[in-house]
Amino acid sequence: MRSVSGTLGIALVTALALGGCGGAKDKQPELMHLRSSTSGPDEFGILPTKPLAMPDSLTELPAPTPGGANITDPTPQADAVAALGGDPARVTGTGRAAGDGGLLGHSGRFGTEAGIRDRLAAEDLEWRRKHDGRLLERLFNINVYLKAYAPMSLDQQAELERWRKQGLRTPAAPPSGTAQEALP
Repeated sequence: MRSVSGTLGIALVTALALGGCGGAKDKQPELMHLRSSTSGPDEFGILPTKPLAMPDSLTELPAPTPGGANITDPTPQADAVAALGGDPARVTGTGRAAGDGGLLGHSGRFGTEAGIRDRLAAEDLEWRRKHDGRLLERLFNINVYLKAYAPMSLDQQAELERWRKQGLRTPAAPPSGTAQEALP
């Protein structure tokens, strides 16, 4: 009797342990654990919406267009720009500022890769899965974002010195260490 209950206990624990491992491939890794310290609503999560209106005839409604404008909120990008104090008239239908055409044309002068966003998103997801932190870091919600992306970060001081050694001006950067030491 004892060996049967012991075997059932071990089988139950094993099933629970293996069940907890399932679905980890589908889960989005969380490198930053940002939580609000208050119990109130998040003021940035509340979106003011325009009031709904019932049309005169339901048969006159246009066919739904995925990704297209909606009757209640036809210009969400322009509304967001206006809410943040910008000029909504400067936003084009693509969501880009009308004055950015020259910048976008210059940056894409050598061509652009189709599907680059999807490819980079997939590569970043794989990177985050590989650098999701250790067991205790995940268990206690420790931020591992900076540690995960440390190999990709730029050493600002080394880059500044590289530019200065080439004789290039760096007017927005602080003075070099020797210049700061010479100050009274």
